Amino acid sequence: MAEAADVPNPGDQRTGRNEARQETQKFAEAAIAESKRQGLLLAVRARWVALAVIAVTLPIINPNWDVIYYVVMLSLFALIGWAQLKVGEVGRSQPELFLIFCDLALITLLTVVPNPFSAESWPIGMQFRFDTFIYFFVFLATATLAYSWRTVVAMGFWTSAVWAIGVGWAYLQPDTHAELSERVRAALGSDLRMFHIINPTAIDIRLRFQEITVFLIVAMTLALAVRRSNALLISHAGLERERANLARYFSPNVVNELSGNDEPLTRVRTQDVAVLFADIVGFTAYADGRDPNEVIETLRQFHERMEREVFQHGGTLDKYLGDGLMATFGTPFAGDSDALNALRCARGMIASIAELNRERKDRNQPPIQVSVGLHYGQVVLGDIGLNRLEFAVIGTTVNAASRLEALTREFGCAIVVSDALVQQARTETNQSSADFALLVEQPAQSIRGLEQPVGIWTCSSVAS
Repeated sequence: MAEAADVPNPGDQRTGRNEARQETQKFAEAAIAESKRQGLLLAVRARWVALAVIAVTLPIINPNWDVIYYVVMLSLFALIGWAQLKVGEVGRSQPELFLIFCDLALITLLTVVPNPFSAESWPIGMQFRFDTFIYFFVFLATATLAYSWRTVVAMGFWTSAVWAIGVGWAYLQPDTHAELSERVRAALGSDLRMFHIINPTAIDIRLRFQEITVFLIVAMTLALAVRRSNALLISHAGLERERANLARYFSPNVVNELSGNDEPLTRVRTQDVAVLFADIVGFTAYADGRDPNEVIETLRQFHERMEREVFQHGGTLDKYLGDGLMATFGTPFAGDSDALNALRCARGMIASIAELNRERKDRNQPPIQVSVGLHYGQVVLGDIGLNRLEFAVIGTTVNAASRLEALTREFGCAIVVSDALVQQARTETNQSSADFALLVEQPAQSIRGLEQPVGIWTCSSVAS
């Protein structure tokens, strides 16, 4: 009978999940920081392209020498963009906000104040007839590329404020072309509505208010879109982190199934699975006196090959145990060939280490020997733990598999398999006589923790 499992209470599970969410949040924030950096670079490049296009089109729209003033001013916008790239960061950035204000102040100045190099003496109200307010939308659009909804909100409100100040300043300027305005009024007669529309000295406060209102609506909509995209990025980063964590333990096909399952691991349950333990024989003696880097490299080679075999045979990497590991087959979902896959995995591990030893021999390194123990039976599996949850497989089947691996020293073989696993494998689909050809039946062995002796089979080598 499987050993009893301590089922964590819901409060402890919530604590563990909260910690997991916090780790996901940190992971996502790092992703957002990288996206912000890339977004700033993209925004500045987009700004430079837009400024270059404007610099080319301005002389076409206004083929006069005084347009050079505006073309030169475009270089200041390019310089401000470069500075924003240097100081921009995720969250609140005072220097970045100041540079945004410089952007808005400069474009307002160019829009409201007449060109000082122009030979024309126009009413200040004529400045608003050129519809230069639309250029604010260019800066608003590039601001969205920085992946900061706060930047877009700041752009919306600051633009409205600066533009209102500029319009107010223009409105308070003395009327310098009253005669021109009177001539237009006299030409239109009693049609006051038309006069208000084409009056060259009129600021048209209502139209300016409409510009601000529309700009704010667009800015808030874009800010909402940017914030939503950030939320999606956080969610995506969390999913990728969770998927990466799953990929450390489960084979790719199981990861795909887990990714589409809302709650595959949390329920504690009993289930028949195959358990495999693998270990490097004599590793303590091997590591004694050797360079630590060489020892770590040997462990990496061993773990990489063992992990590959586990995943290739549809297993789950339960945990590393120093110079060994534990794997299960039939978790988190039972399959049609769990015992057979475990047996084939063990044979694959021995063959893989033989290949590694040939490579080590070419590098004048000593060979390593691996022992494997296999058992099949009932286990308890599910999330356990208090503050940090862990998917675990526990029970006497696990303990027996570990002790069967230790029996390889006594029998001088590479693999010890329980009779329970062999008999189960014989009933599974796709089995063949070759899967059992090298197994030798041995007398039943007493295993600590089990009431009855366990029938075992041994395997000293695998076919080359």
